Amino acid sequence: MASYQDYLLHLADNALILGQRNAEWCGHGPILEEDLALANNSLDLIGQARMLYQHVAAVRKDGKTSEDLLAYFRDVPDFKNYTLLELPHSTAILPTARGDRDYAVTIARNFLYSGLMVQVWAALAASTDTHLAAIASKSLKESQYHLRHAHDWVLRLGDGTDESHRRIQAAFDYLMPFTQEFWTASDMEAAAVKTGAGVDVRVFRPEWEALVSDTLQAATLKVSSSTGFVTTGKHGVHSEHLGFVLAEMQSLARSHPEAVW
Repeated sequence: MASYQDYLLHLADNALILGQRNAEWCGHGPILEEDLALANNSLDLIGQARMLYQHVAAVRKDGKTSEDLLAYFRDVPDFKNYTLLELPHSTAILPTARGDRDYAVTIARNFLYSGLMVQVWAALAASTDTHLAAIASKSLKESQYHLRHAHDWVLRLGDGTDESHRRIQAAFDYLMPFTQEFWTASDMEAAAVKTGAGVDVRVFRPEWEALVSDTLQAATLKVSSSTGFVTTGKHGVHSEHLGFVLAEMQSLARSHPEAVW
């Protein structure tokens, strides 16, 4: 049975996995300013994950759970992040680890996710869980910056050169079907909503779709179809890509499990 902890883990895992993905641009950004921007974006997201994992540990009150345990010593089925966030930075079906990294995919994903989370964090700022409300208030400011950064780059790429237009359009065509998972029901979300601690993400769909439509129209892009297979990452059923993300992220902690950082 889903618990409130599962809901908190869903929020935390989303932030951690996208933070890890965006951190892959460190030292590889298309320009120095963007290298720094994505690094800061990653730090914001990982900071959000840390606060949420610490809250889970406090809720459990077992004296054993810690943020490190939750981040580094859970396996693929234990993670509850959206599948969208674990995908490589590429529209290729079988991308090679870093060789096919495409900045347009990163920008499109950050735009789609932060466009949702600005609404989610704003609503969670009124959560009956006062600790979560405090986390949400801080995270909202960060997500507003992430949305503004991604939004500006969507416009720049869409209304730029023929090549930049082609790439950002291909990125949205590839990623939009994965956003269907935002609007699917789950027991953990329903339970959190019932207590007033969580929010029903589905109520944000009209405003999110309007944001996407207006932005893509301004960028001279078409709104891509979101039909297709509905992923189930928040239910613990992930793509093959999450295992590789965790292997890289968790390798040091698992090699030295008794280490003190």
